Amino acid sequence: MARIDLDLAHAYRPNPQRDEDYALLPLKMSFVDGGAYALLGPSGCGKTTMLNIISGLVKPSHGTVKFDGKDVTALTPQQRNIAQVFQFPVIYDTMTVAQNLAFPLKNRGVAPERIKQRVGQIAEMLEMSGQLNMRAAGLAADAKQKISLGRGLVREDVSAVLFDEPLTVIDPHLKWQLRRKLKQIHHELKLTLIYVTHDQIEALTFADQVVVMTRGRAVQVGSASDLFERPQHTFVGHFIGSPGMNFLSARRTASGLDVAGHALAATGRVPASADAFTLGVRPEYVTLAHPNDAGAVPATVTQAQDIGTYWLVSATVGSGTNASTVRARIGPDQRIPKVGDGVWLGIVGTHTCWYRNEELVA
Repeated sequence: MARIDLDLAHAYRPNPQRDEDYALLPLKMSFVDGGAYALLGPSGCGKTTMLNIISGLVKPSHGTVKFDGKDVTALTPQQRNIAQVFQFPVIYDTMTVAQNLAFPLKNRGVAPERIKQRVGQIAEMLEMSGQLNMRAAGLAADAKQKISLGRGLVREDVSAVLFDEPLTVIDPHLKWQLRRKLKQIHHELKLTLIYVTHDQIEALTFADQVVVMTRGRAVQVGSASDLFERPQHTFVGHFIGSPGMNFLSARRTASGLDVAGHALAATGRVPASADAFTLGVRPEYVTLAHPNDAGAVPATVTQAQDIGTYWLVSATVGSGTNASTVRARIGPDQRIPKVGDGVWLGIVGTHTCWYRNEELVA
């Protein structure tokens, strides 16, 4: 395994001048030896470009890639000793499951007894021991992708294993099982794993550290708890969670705080500057409050949805240009307001975040 250090930028067009010209804006990032990482973001954010730069399929237009301190920017994937698993299965249909798993090891001259042992170990981890003698051609798409995952994991000498949205063709229930298996395999084999996905559930359940990306920029690296509790960027607050974080315009005033046109008493966590900023609070931390409670604003309910284990209540705060929608997750044991009801929503508390220019300031 290897520590991977990136200090680079990448543009597919010559002479980039603006941020929009870059697929990856200048960044410095490290992946520690033996870590499990996910690159998470919407289509076009740069996550696959970053993965392909790490693997050697793409050479960065600016900067360097280092493995354990050695500059590998000009080296091929083979020279970097990388295993990569793609979105669709890459296997040999004419071979059996066992032969497919053994192929990367045979190519490297591994002893037959060790090959048999390693193939058995990986097959057992992927719950494919009973299919080892079956030809790959007769298997379903999800089983073929499990073989592809196994081919990426079977080598013990790789610098890293890279996954490019490998569960796209997998049945939703099997996806959950395979994510759990990959997590287990990581803990057992201590491989450096980097996993690209646009699915936050995949990223947060698989990785120890998630790199959230948008517009060619890595805006936060952190654990699931970090991303949920203290998003460092408004995009993280919006992208992580279902639904994402609520955002309301706010500013300091002489008497306290103005949120969406409503005066509130200021708290110690509010930025000291009088400049305009943005209040962010997750639906999980919005509460039904009493009129004029500290940290609460008046709102009008526009929708109440029964999700099963909770109700998702949407309400409008403010009016005109100050109007914003706030969503709250309300337990079924509480009184659920109806559409059109006037309510007070507690939005300022220990879980409230404050942003300026999209960046967390308090």
